[in-house]
Amino acid sequence: MTIKLTDRQQQILDLIRHAISSTGFPPTRAEIAQSLGFRSANAAEDHLRALARKGVIELTAGASRGIRLTDAARGIDDTLDSTESGPERYGVRTASGIGHILLPLIGRVAAGYPILAAENIEKELSVDPNMFTQRPDYLLKVKGLSMRDAGILDGDLLAIKKTTDARNGQIVVARIDSEVTVKRLSKHGSVIELHPENPDFEPIVIRPGQDFSLEGIALGLIRTSPLH
Repeated sequence: MTIKLTDRQQQILDLIRHAISSTGFPPTRAEIAQSLGFRSANAAEDHLRALARKGVIELTAGASRGIRLTDAARGIDDTLDSTESGPERYGVRTASGIGHILLPLIGRVAAGYPILAAENIEKELSVDPNMFTQRPDYLLKVKGLSMRDAGILDGDLLAIKKTTDARNGQIVVARIDSEVTVKRLSKHGSVIELHPENPDFEPIVIRPGQDFSLEGIALGLIRTSPLH
């Protein structure tokens, strides 16, 4: 069955796809409203709900970035003959296939061990690298809900590119003393802060002399369970 979208709905779908392709994460309602000239985020919410009713996206209640493209959205992309690539489709790819890569899955990170040490690797997963704009180096299992409003939930697998350099505003994996955390990087001069995407959690301010290092940047995520 062909899904018919209005011109405005197609604009929003394309915007969501572009945001995921560029940053690895969907836009917020406010970002959609600003990009398309809506007066309020409520107008964006109305269009998102219409897209959800048509089955091309799924929404996570209470998460500002809780937007997931479905297989139906991929079908629309193919129909339009778009050449855009990126992580439009979430889901674990465990079956081996041509072009798939094996990525180590990092669970709990043991204190004092490098993040890719054998002690931290639970298993390897076969993943289609075309899901992401860059080739990731590993998958990190998310613990907790501190990044909930970025659409990153407990148990999700974040695709991480190993690097010690990141831009302001990127979602990063950082090591603080012996702890590893996923947060949004904020740099202002010599001040480094790690911001959660959940008002129940406080930002982390890196103190002078504190043992701090960047372990990687998030390229996107793989959801291991359905959204509710």
